[in-house]
Amino acid sequence: MVAALGADDSSVRLQAALAVGTNPDPGLLETLVERCVVEPDFFVRDMLSWALTRLPPEVTLPRIRRELDAERTQARSQALHTLSKIGDKSTWAWISRDMLLDADDEVARTAWRVAVALVPEDEKEGLVDALVTQFGRGDRDVRLSLSRALVDLGDVIEPAVEAAAANPDPEVAAHARATELLRQDPETGFDAAVHEATRLVALGLERAAAAEIAEPAETAQTEPAQSTVAARTEPAESAEAANEVETTPC
Repeated sequence: MVAALGADDSSVRLQAALAVGTNPDPGLLETLVERCVVEPDFFVRDMLSWALTRLPPEVTLPRIRRELDAERTQARSQALHTLSKIGDKSTWAWISRDMLLDADDEVARTAWRVAVALVPEDEKEGLVDALVTQFGRGDRDVRLSLSRALVDLGDVIEPAVEAAAANPDPEVAAHARATELLRQDPETGFDAAVHEATRLVALGLERAAAAEIAEPAETAQTEPAQSTVAARTEPAESAEAANEVETTPC
């Protein structure tokens, strides 16, 4: 079975992982974990994670925890993925801020998904504060993953997302607005939400630019008017002074 898990043919490896999961054997724990680190095929990796979930959690979880600190990104990502499948809420404490901000997109995306699944109610605001720092990160798929993770947290995200929507970086602001649109209407497609959010951000920038242009013009118009009033006032004041002199008794 160990040889089959490392076969050249991915279909053979897939069947071997299925067989191991169907007949779980704690003696194969290390082999399954090691294969997760190097397996190139997504479907085989997913089957390997499933096979790990079939083992007793008290056996699997300590070994998975060690992988969370591994140097190889696939090891960390797959360990997080396996945690999401096991779903043991006590492992929430293992999800660090560094994992949520990992430089590798796949590790970070997996950490977002796992964190949302495991976070206790009283820890949600802290998780939101970490996640919103990632607005504007990566390509479409990365941004979609972040938006989905935040939307799954519910209404608790509203204040932080609203603040991010006012960010001066248009990429951050548009991503935040798109997430809020998805929160309000989960049926809205992500691409449609991004398009609408980008339009709103651009409109806001145009209005701000127009206001900046209009302000000096308004100031310029006000200054001549004030000068004219002053010019008209001075002769009037002089005439009043002359009249006072003429009417003063000698």
